[in-house]
Amino acid sequence: MSASAPVLQRPPSGARAALLRQLADGWHAYRQHVMGMVGLALVVLLLVVALFAPWIAPFDPNVQDLQQRLLPPSALYWFGTDHLGRDVFSRVVFGARTTVEIVLLVTIIVAPVGLVIGTTAGYAGGLVDEVLMRITDIFLAFPGLVLALGFAAALGPGLTNATIAIALTAWPPIARLARAETLSLRKADFIAAVRLQGATPSRIVLRHILPLCIPSVIVRVTLNMAGVILTAAGLGFLGLGAQPPLSEWGAMVSSGRQFMIDSPWVVAAPGLAIAAITLAFNLAGDALRDVLDPRGDR
Repeated sequence: MSASAPVLQRPPSGARAALLRQLADGWHAYRQHVMGMVGLALVVLLLVVALFAPWIAPFDPNVQDLQQRLLPPSALYWFGTDHLGRDVFSRVVFGARTTVEIVLLVTIIVAPVGLVIGTTAGYAGGLVDEVLMRITDIFLAFPGLVLALGFAAALGPGLTNATIAIALTAWPPIARLARAETLSLRKADFIAAVRLQGATPSRIVLRHILPLCIPSVIVRVTLNMAGVILTAAGLGFLGLGAQPPLSEWGAMVSSGRQFMIDSPWVVAAPGLAIAAITLAFNLAGDALRDVLDPRGDR
């Protein structure tokens, strides 16, 4: 007889209802934060602009027309044109796509790395904790932009290398936070019960401790995104980030700084975009910290 196919079990309806209720309660609590909603709206706007950039931008961001160089904002060129006659608004729109790409890639890299290192160090303790935390301290001893600048210079200019350089400097705060959470959970009664049932350390960390660290890490990652955007803009400004003709806000500020006295719109538009999105992530992160605080300290 052939073995019968396994039957997929749905989670109990009570568990689904509890999860939906928690999500609804969390969304209700988040909506009470007016500035958090403002930040969320700006983040959503960034994502929409990045996703639909080819349809939002009225011009090709890389097409040059020297006869139209340094034109002030008008009905045709909303943010004016730069020194090569390119539409600044179109370049800001496509710059949003570059920013979202950097943010997503850095998040995908640093969140798992920081979680694994932090929870492993916190649960193992002893020599493992000492080695991992001393490595973390070495990274934390340098300002993030300076360290990212060093990595980017070693790897070479380019968007991919800049993303790797930023990721190499962004994981230590997450590892520190995950370790602190793990230290508070390691001696909890439910962890002791799981250990007595014969669970291995890796299973305890991955199945029981790590999921409880995720809310705090989400808040930390959200707040870190402001620093990621500023670091990416700094690398772009110094010529180590996205390379021409790719649109990137920091590079736009760098290329237009010599014209900022007579044509301030060339640097004002990308500069305001950097400031707005940085503020948006900070506001959203502050609201998330209040909603997801596991200790209920509002």
